[in-house]
Amino acid sequence: MARFELKLPKMGESVAEATITNWLKQVGDKIEADEAVLEIATDKVDSEVPSEVSGVLIEQLFGKDDLVQVGQTIAIIETEGGDTVTAIKETFVPAEVEAIEKTVEAAKESVAVPTDFSDSEKFLSPLVKNIAAAEGVTVAELASISGTGKEGRVTKNDILEYVKNRGNKAVVAPAKTVEAPKAVEASAPVAQKAAPVSISGGDEIIEMDRMRKLISGYMVASVQTSAHVQSFIEVDVTNIVKWREKNKNAFEKREGEKLTYTPIFMEAVAKALKDFPGMNISVDGDFIIKKKNINLGMAAALPNGNLIVPVIKNADQLNLVGMAKAVNDLGNRAKMGKLKPDDTQGGTYTVTNVGTFGSVFGTPIINQPQVGILALGAIRKMPAVIETPEGDFIGIRQKMFLSHSYDHRVVDGALGGSFVKRVADYLEAFDIDRDF
Repeated sequence: MARFELKLPKMGESVAEATITNWLKQVGDKIEADEAVLEIATDKVDSEVPSEVSGVLIEQLFGKDDLVQVGQTIAIIETEGGDTVTAIKETFVPAEVEAIEKTVEAAKESVAVPTDFSDSEKFLSPLVKNIAAAEGVTVAELASISGTGKEGRVTKNDILEYVKNRGNKAVVAPAKTVEAPKAVEASAPVAQKAAPVSISGGDEIIEMDRMRKLISGYMVASVQTSAHVQSFIEVDVTNIVKWREKNKNAFEKREGEKLTYTPIFMEAVAKALKDFPGMNISVDGDFIIKKKNINLGMAAALPNGNLIVPVIKNADQLNLVGMAKAVNDLGNRAKMGKLKPDDTQGGTYTVTNVGTFGSVFGTPIINQPQVGILALGAIRKMPAVIETPEGDFIGIRQKMFLSHSYDHRVVDGALGGSFVKRVADYLEAFDIDRDF
């Protein structure tokens, strides 16, 4: 028998930690290689952690809602065969912590009846219980420790710090130790908000899921951070509509990709950002950061109604075919929940298509720390004045609105308006005879 450490895998250069949202396998369950063991969430993407080996799950080192660092061991899987036993240690754990964990292992063998922590009102991870048992920490003492984990949970560092300083503190009577947290709990309702209650009994009350809570926080923070101002412009996209209608079947046959309007719009936005680099910036306190790369965020609606913004990296370097492939790939993986954390990182400007849902225009909220976001309205047939050498006449044209929200702290109306006008110019000048 051998024991395998299941570690939190590297999920991208910019992702250092993740929250455990659900254990798909419990202690004692059999696991096949590549089978998902648990679900995790970063600040934007939910994903699964598969097992690299087949075996039996014998230990979960973290509980639901615990925050775990990349590379940290999260579970132990016992495998068939093999002579090597993998050390159940975190590679970055200090020497004194390793010594305590060795004491824990020894205590498991020497203590016939382990301490029962089932009476504790706090959630305690298996590792915290083991350390407490090895060091003789009572349930009452655990109750007195102020946890630094989520919702006040006692972490490994909390218990180790308590054990380290235990001898320097006066011994407190167990009765008083137990009463202390109750006094805190008595005042807790001041900081806690009770779940709403339906007065009529006919209302359905649903708690926001994790992603909706994150989105809510981001939107409120953005409005409180940036001075939002908008510019609107109407665009004649008749040539684009005609060109797409003429070429979409040939495009799909040759490239194996559907041709939507989105890559055409993204191409125009990327060109305009090169013309106006003042829109391709971010704000950090009193400093403005000019971005070298043009990375376009593409707001995408998920099947559950939530929103995510995958990013097209170096969008200005893509031709129309490359842009279409990038748009379709990110859009499809977003719908299937297959985006990787890096797919949503590094955006420098964002585009959202409100026209997909029939909206003529909108006033989108800036995706921090960016300074601008463009909303694409619905394309509609409109009567318009057409100027010709023979005179003006009324004709039917395909038109849409572009709505540009920008951060007035660093972007004034001249730049914000000129940028969206340049996007419109590129769209109206679209060559109807161009190749794809």
